[in-house]
Amino acid sequence: MNYAEIKYCDIANGLGCRTVLFVSGCRNHCKGCFQPETWAFDYGEAFTEEIKQKILESLAPAYVQGLTLLGGDPFEEENQEALLPFVREVKKQYPNKDIWAYTGYVYDVDLVEGGRKYTVATDELLSLIDILVDGPFVEELKDITLKFKGSSNQRVIDLKKTRETGEIVIAIE
Repeated sequence: MNYAEIKYCDIANGLGCRTVLFVSGCRNHCKGCFQPETWAFDYGEAFTEEIKQKILESLAPAYVQGLTLLGGDPFEEENQEALLPFVREVKKQYPNKDIWAYTGYVYDVDLVEGGRKYTVATDELLSLIDILVDGPFVEELKDITLKFKGSSNQRVIDLKKTRETGEIVIAIE
């Protein structure tokens, strides 16, 4: 897997101060995407052990609330496979930090068994994520007043509460 960028102390892609990993590779190709260069799976740099360690170290300070995964799309099949062991390690080292992920795919359509982005890694990866912002960016529904999402069709889902209740629980409108 390649990554396009890493931002440290980011406050735009989730609650609190966060480390943000922008993965490369996305097949959605949403019209108006804010970083279409990340559509290419070979864009950016290799996601090496050294980079993983640097990200893990960046999460150590108490003021860092957690990690955010976006892209590209973390839920492309190749990216799920590469991210799962890393996200496991994040949760192991920092069980009290939260993990957010952004995907252009729809949680209860594409990321469920039989869905177009469901893989052997999907359920476990989702079980390690606290907040999922799902749905494609739709330029005609763009609204800059929305919190943590770009268009009104997208949802900010509390995955822990969703798993507990069996129904989708929206974290932030």
